[in-house]
Amino acid sequence: MPFTKLPLSQQLVAALPATFSVPTEIQTLAIPAILNQQDVLAIAQTGSGKTLAYGLPLLEQIIKKPSHFQALILVPTRELATQVNEALCLVSKNINVKSVCICGGLDKEQQKTELAIGPEIIVATPGRLLELLGENTFDARNISKLVLDEADRMLDMGFWTDIQRIIEMLPEQRQTLMFSATFPEQLENKAKTLLNAPVFIKARETAGKAETIKEELYLVNKGSKTKALIDQIKRNNWHQVLVFIGTKDNADALCKKLNKAGLSTVALHGNKDQVEREATLNLFKEQKANVLIATDLLARGIHVENLPVVINFELPSNAEVYVHRIGRTARAGQKGIAISLVCHGEAEYLAAIRKTTQRKLPLNELDGFPVTDKPSTGENKRAPRDKQANRRTNKKKSIKQFQSKPKR
Repeated sequence: MPFTKLPLSQQLVAALPATFSVPTEIQTLAIPAILNQQDVLAIAQTGSGKTLAYGLPLLEQIIKKPSHFQALILVPTRELATQVNEALCLVSKNINVKSVCICGGLDKEQQKTELAIGPEIIVATPGRLLELLGENTFDARNISKLVLDEADRMLDMGFWTDIQRIIEMLPEQRQTLMFSATFPEQLENKAKTLLNAPVFIKARETAGKAETIKEELYLVNKGSKTKALIDQIKRNNWHQVLVFIGTKDNADALCKKLNKAGLSTVALHGNKDQVEREATLNLFKEQKANVLIATDLLARGIHVENLPVVINFELPSNAEVYVHRIGRTARAGQKGIAISLVCHGEAEYLAAIRKTTQRKLPLNELDGFPVTDKPSTGENKRAPRDKQANRRTNKKKSIKQFQSKPKR
């Protein structure tokens, strides 16, 4: 079904980029409900087209009834705020609607200037928006549309108190839209307090989504992961690889090792300021760096055009994060590969991922990397007597105490 079959004006449809020809399932389901002025609770996987699912009906309503500060879109991260704003601007620039991005790490005074112009749409992270509201930069009472995008992640990241403070400044009579990839019980309870008789929409996986991602899991020794990662990238001659890792320090350390091995590599994590983060991501998007090592800052919401490969250097402890990580590839109907390097110590994480995804995800051997590590049995590796000997050794304070006693 083309966009012309949806209740959108000819002006808005004409403003769509040529690449937007057929709406996704979530767009088909959500757009009519939003245009009908109903609150909406939408559950749809990452990469399913959620931004335009709420963006297009917001733009349609602005066209019909222009006013400043009409729509507020809250998102959990700076990167996602930038991406959402760019996606909206692809359309809004053609219909003379202004959208601004308000997030931390960027010049606050510049953002105040942009708000003073009176944009119709504000895309913001909660923290920076609260700062500006506290400084009376603009009147939140003008906002009649509120969108909570990636609501589950905002809950996970501890933003809900900020969100509640923001909502207290908004008019009670408003349309509220909540979009989320998952719907845990805690979020369900929050939704009941925020939404008024919402339309519940749950999109199926985009056609063949699981099938478009080729998942390969390899059992390797923990100490062999770096060499295995380098071998895979070089052997397959991949020119753009996103590697996920657990911590910031490990990301920087692995980045150094890959660069030393001759792979053009950059790292992205929360210790970098916003300017660095944007510059790093752009290097990767433009393939000026072939490998990007990232913490879960990027697991959701970031779109890298035609990203062919995602590698889990370490499995995440949260099974849902695995789904969001591999969802960076095979977006918009493309195909992709998701590789996971798994050691024995990650067996519990893998079991949780299998349970969540309902997929077998078999572990294979990786050519050239035989597994010599043994799974933990849970038993103490050292006999009790050895531990007692160690304690006696630690208590010795002089060289004489270590000398053997003379035989009698």
